[in-house]
Amino acid sequence: MSGAPHGTRALQPGDDGNAPGLRRLAAPAPDIELWFAPLSRSAGEIGALATLLSAAETARAARFGRPELSDRYVVGRATLRMLVGQHLGIAPAEVAIRRGERGRPHTTPESGIDFNVSHTRGVALFGITTNRRIGVDIEHGDRTLNVAGIARKFMSPREQSALQALAPDARRVALLRLWTCKEAMSKATGDALSAPFRRLDVESDGQLRLVDGPPPYLPADWQLHAVTVPGGHLATVALWRGR
Repeated sequence: MSGAPHGTRALQPGDDGNAPGLRRLAAPAPDIELWFAPLSRSAGEIGALATLLSAAETARAARFGRPELSDRYVVGRATLRMLVGQHLGIAPAEVAIRRGERGRPHTTPESGIDFNVSHTRGVALFGITTNRRIGVDIEHGDRTLNVAGIARKFMSPREQSALQALAPDARRVALLRLWTCKEAMSKATGDALSAPFRRLDVESDGQLRLVDGPPPYLPADWQLHAVTVPGGHLATVALWRGR
């Protein structure tokens, strides 16, 4: 793939990754591809993208209770297939996407790649890497939160103390950053919200890093990277050496 941002042509089946608003983001570490895309498309584009999905994906799209959620799923899944397919040199419809034992999507092990996707407010962040696990999380920077309640439930004692030292809005933004770190890690392992969030101690003042955590969240096995994303979003990439 070219390292230049894209965003000048309508997204079509078999395309090479160009789409309205789709752009490749600066990678925070070697061997990572990051892509940002809006999930809104015309009815014609959604219909064309739907042809790239597997039978199981088509059935899942039909189960969404609201048409806009179904459309976003179709666009997101088809875009993922296009990006992974281009990375592997195969057609999007030929990409094998499977669900692991905890429901985490992955492609065939022999491909040597791993991917992850995060959605918020009608946009998506896609991450692809090689020979390790990746998790990504994106949130909008103006999201309103119950900062005190979330901190008590999901943040470590040290993190809570650091948050208390900040002014109210800085505290909210710092909490969002910590949340993206923990969510990205939990998506890399496949633990999702069953991950021990309160036991994951993350340093976010300066360079992001995991300070402490129980297995498989051992600091030596993890890298955390803040990502610059358009539109006032906060995003974090987590890289895990475990499999």
